[in-house]
Amino acid sequence: MRAYVAGAGLAGCECAWQLAKRGAEVTLLEMKPLSRISAHHTDFFAELCCSNSLRGEGVECAPGLLKEEMRRLESLIIRCADETRVPAGGALAVDRDGFSKAVTAAIRANPRITVIARELESLPGERPLIVATGPLTTDALARDILRVLGGEDAKALSFFDASAPLVAAESIDMQSAYFASRYGKGGGDYLNCPMDKDEYTAFWKELCGAERAQLHAFEDEAVFEGCLPVEVMAGRGPDTLRYGPLKPIGIRDPRTDKGAYAVVQLRRDNAAGSVYNLVGFQTHLTFPEQRRVFSMIPALRNAEFLRFGVMHRNSFIDSPRLLTADFQSRVSPGLYFAGQLTGVEGYIESAASGLVAGICAYSFLSGEKTPVFPPETAVGALCRYISDPGVKEFQPMNINFGLLPPLPGGTVKKGEKKGLLARRALETLGAVIPCLPKGRSSQ
Repeated sequence: MRAYVAGAGLAGCECAWQLAKRGAEVTLLEMKPLSRISAHHTDFFAELCCSNSLRGEGVECAPGLLKEEMRRLESLIIRCADETRVPAGGALAVDRDGFSKAVTAAIRANPRITVIARELESLPGERPLIVATGPLTTDALARDILRVLGGEDAKALSFFDASAPLVAAESIDMQSAYFASRYGKGGGDYLNCPMDKDEYTAFWKELCGAERAQLHAFEDEAVFEGCLPVEVMAGRGPDTLRYGPLKPIGIRDPRTDKGAYAVVQLRRDNAAGSVYNLVGFQTHLTFPEQRRVFSMIPALRNAEFLRFGVMHRNSFIDSPRLLTADFQSRVSPGLYFAGQLTGVEGYIESAASGLVAGICAYSFLSGEKTPVFPPETAVGALCRYISDPGVKEFQPMNINFGLLPPLPGGTVKKGEKKGLLARRALETLGAVIPCLPKGRSSQ
């Protein structure tokens, strides 16, 4: 039994792993190292092109619940993330290169997975085929996907995603910065760069007037609300950033026990602690303007920028009309999609879609009944969101508790709701796991 996976990002690698661990032979088609898209910097699989954070831990936050479900479903991506994690307070952040290397090594070492370097311009005819070519799918392949899914009637949408700047730790002015986590949670994993009112006002004015990079021909002004450029947020008013990524509430300088007017937070980007990223600083400014404006932050006045922020297009299909809850095409049996191309938004959501698509594609391959992930689970809630034809304005979506069905039995105290939803989700998943296809053996 052989399945085909196109794309070795988070979703594609997870999908190939789930198929192989059940005994399927997998051909993984990946364009690297033959070519790269603009967001790629390495030839490793599962490259984290934006932040190095997989967001919150703990099952009482939705991303944490999704990760716990994926752990119980034996996710390769979460296993590698746990192995390469770096301190990040209440979040799961990873050593960027270490994580990608770990995933790459696991995929290449699996005897059932054959990796072929090939850039696709059209969909292969073999089935099952799982397309996980990502939010920057090439124009030629995107046109063929639309042809297969329904021609010109099938909508193609796009939005911007972003990579925040990276700075060298040794170049940060530690006399103007301090380690602390908001409200003391996490043991001071974030490096905080405070600004007083005059410093912030000057920074805000320059940020609003800074030169932005020229858009490419394939891009437009549409911006996904969940990933606004910092200059767009600044343009909405002088206090917008102070209620967003520069919010000072709950952060105090441990040396003086004083707060600040605004605080820029930096998060460790690698295990060695030699690289930090500017949290919430996704941007479309030109590189010289990034250096000029961001160096106005006192702690970054002499910062060495190891990577400037970039904005790029992300495409996704009209999944509620085109896909079923198992991520399979409604019009082409055996054709599956996974990752951000389906409209799930975020690293773990993309990997979760690959996990589901891989398990369901194995059922297709083996002739077993397609498993159902109930919407009471975080994984199942994503499945329902991308396949619900009742969705009016389909937009990329992160996992959140609003996607899960409400609790029965009337009102629940505000502080208890998320915990009860998480408990129900894990109990429901526990009943599903024994029913999932096991295949011939595990890796």
